[in-house]
Amino acid sequence: MAKIDLKPLSLKDLQALRKRIDTAIARHDKKQKAKALAAVKAKAKELGFSLSELTGGAKAAGSKPKKAAKAKPKVTHRDPANAANTWGGRGPRPAWLKEAIAKGKSPDDFKI
Repeated sequence: MAKIDLKPLSLKDLQALRKRIDTAIARHDKKQKAKALAAVKAKAKELGFSLSELTGGAKAAGSKPKKAAKAKPKVTHRDPANAANTWGGRGPRPAWLKEAIAKGKSPDDFKI
């Protein structure tokens, strides 16, 4: 590798050089990964498989996994006047429960 004298370069020139180097490194990495992926796919095909079969359907490196959906809370409170009115105890209290509490009821009166 040729040795480059960086002493005469200004800060602006050094920063520009760094940007070019970072771009070149990223481009090189991308090419190497593509070559490696092609080689692995070819080997899998040679053995009679697809790459997704061998990896269990795993996504390509760098892709973000999907977030699991939050489970709905178990119903802990039910309105005796209307069984469709329920609440799991998380988040703000529903209007039907607020109204009942305002009328003097206790949240424990609606526990299942």
